[in-house]
Amino acid sequence: MFFSQVKQVILENDPQHKIRMLHDLHARFTAAELALTKQDSVDSIPIPGRPQQPELVHPSQVARRKLSSEQGRIALIHAVCHIEFNAINLALDAAYRFQDMPIDYYRDWLRVAAEEAKHFSLLAARLRQLGSAYGDLTAHNGLWEMAVKTQSSLVERMALVPRVLEARGLDVTPGMIERLQAVDDLETVRILTIILADEIGHVEVGTRWFKYACQQADCDPQATFIQLLQQYEVGYAKGPLHIQARQQAGFSEAEMNALTG
Repeated sequence: MFFSQVKQVILENDPQHKIRMLHDLHARFTAAELALTKQDSVDSIPIPGRPQQPELVHPSQVARRKLSSEQGRIALIHAVCHIEFNAINLALDAAYRFQDMPIDYYRDWLRVAAEEAKHFSLLAARLRQLGSAYGDLTAHNGLWEMAVKTQSSLVERMALVPRVLEARGLDVTPGMIERLQAVDDLETVRILTIILADEIGHVEVGTRWFKYACQQADCDPQATFIQLLQQYEVGYAKGPLHIQARQQAGFSEAEMNALTG
């Protein structure tokens, strides 16, 4: 019952309905009302539930403008809002796809999904304050594409989604906060500060279960992480890493060196 309900939340298209379903699922799981009965088969989900807008385009076509203008700030907030919406589905897919894990695994990923929903709601509300809405601009599908590529391996999923793609937010968010402070957008700064603090914990969840998966597979976590970066040709940072945040999230010095190429 638990896994089928998680899948239903993933497939829900309407963001607000998805969030209400998630909160109900989280509450029922916490109250031990749902049985963790493994299903006979786990379906691939090439396209998760999402609204018709935003239009998904190649990353190079996503709108980017200077933060000195309100339209530039809207473009930035919209991009982060889309990431947080994807992150709801990603956390839920981690719970749905790998069905023979300890109960703490599902507890962790439902909590992460609920916090991603909180982030999405804060950013969507900020867009409305600025006269815009989620879906008004274009976005890309890079996060979910990696989820599909790693759907058959817990080691690869934990390494490449939370510890590579989502962890990039740890590095870039401080710079966004600094630039928004410079233009006195203190409300968006407040929201991004909340998100950054939570995301350190989310990446740490990924690190913890990555190490668990490596232990189960009898492979070395550090060597495996570095090998997967090379195999998938992902993860190389374009700017400086947020060393303290990554250390809190469980990265070793060798892993961070590998991320900088």
